[in-house]
Amino acid sequence: MQKFSGFELFRRALGGHKSWQPQWRSPEPKAEYDVIIVGAGGHGLAAAYYLAKEHGITNVAVIERGWLGGGNTGRNTTIVRSNYLFDESAALYEHAVKLWEGLSADLNYNVMYSARGVLMLAHNHHDEISFKRHVHSNRLNGVDNEWLTAEQVKEFCPPLNITSMRYPIIGGALQRRGGTARHDAVAWGFARAADARGVDIIQNCEVKAIRRGPSGAVEGVETTKGFIRAKKIGVSAAGHTSVVMAMAGLRMPLESYPLQALVSEPVKPAFPTVVMSNTIHAYISQSDKGEMVIGAGTDAYTSYSQRGALHITTHTLDAICELVPQFRRLRMLRNWGGIVDVTPDRSPIIAKTPVPGLYVNCGWGTGGFKATPGSGNVFAHTIARDAPHPINAPFTLERFRDGFLIDEAAAAAVAH
Repeated sequence: MQKFSGFELFRRALGGHKSWQPQWRSPEPKAEYDVIIVGAGGHGLAAAYYLAKEHGITNVAVIERGWLGGGNTGRNTTIVRSNYLFDESAALYEHAVKLWEGLSADLNYNVMYSARGVLMLAHNHHDEISFKRHVHSNRLNGVDNEWLTAEQVKEFCPPLNITSMRYPIIGGALQRRGGTARHDAVAWGFARAADARGVDIIQNCEVKAIRRGPSGAVEGVETTKGFIRAKKIGVSAAGHTSVVMAMAGLRMPLESYPLQALVSEPVKPAFPTVVMSNTIHAYISQSDKGEMVIGAGTDAYTSYSQRGALHITTHTLDAICELVPQFRRLRMLRNWGGIVDVTPDRSPIIAKTPVPGLYVNCGWGTGGFKATPGSGNVFAHTIARDAPHPINAPFTLERFRDGFLIDEAAAAAVAH
């Protein structure tokens, strides 16, 4: 595998950068694999990488109907945090943050993780009580989080308007270890590292059916490139998970919604952190290229479209202009949508299914990117050992039958 370093960059520059090789192969599928992962987004690629690295399972194929990272991984707002309320959620997302902190070194690929802090704004008494509850719960779980007064919020993020708006800022909860990472680099880093360990990444290969044998166990997948046999199949297909799982005869407790985001023209560094506000339905950070990355909650209707309704975008920009008046003259460059899969309790499913050999990682709603390395790590464990990792053991499919819900709908402090 090619190594990346300042010295290597200088050495290859002397040769006109002509000696660089493709970062991963583009193989044709083999007839059979030990494991097939459906979906070459961050979660699927991470699962393949950890299967090879930690469990020695290298005869793995990651199948993607489009291009690598072209789904939600390339269509999100790149926020990383672990300040979730419930013990189960805090453990899962904190596992991910700890992996984020060393991910660039692990992959030998700069994923541009930036621990610039995630600041959640309180605009009323309910927000204040809710976030203080988060702070205390997080501290009990060993997760960093702290309460800031309105004045401390202004000091930490000077561009914020804390008084002259419909919903004045009265404080905020700050996780200093939170921040952002570069979504494309995350997908490319995991793809490159998995490929180097023997994993086949097969793009433009759509799954058309999941074949099951007489015993009910999976036998493989029918694809646009033919039948591929495997005794284990992991599905990590985000908004299309319910469609893929229906091919195996499983009905999933999921709904798929459009989630929109947009970016401004690039400007010099002006916004030092990630700011989120559920009350006015907006969040914002600044990318390394200088763009203001802006997002909101999901659209109100179910859809498989990767574009959303205009009124959501305009409402979000109204909120941003109140929060940061100096951005009112910024021009928007582009907007886009992703398809998020949402469970009834707004928490993910990372589990075995009733179908032998079939595993699923889904239901991340608007919070999938931040969990990428942690999700892939525990999903790989579940597939390799046919049993959940202690961290994802609560996130079963059966919890919706048995009533053991992890109700992050409001606790997540975002609108989804």
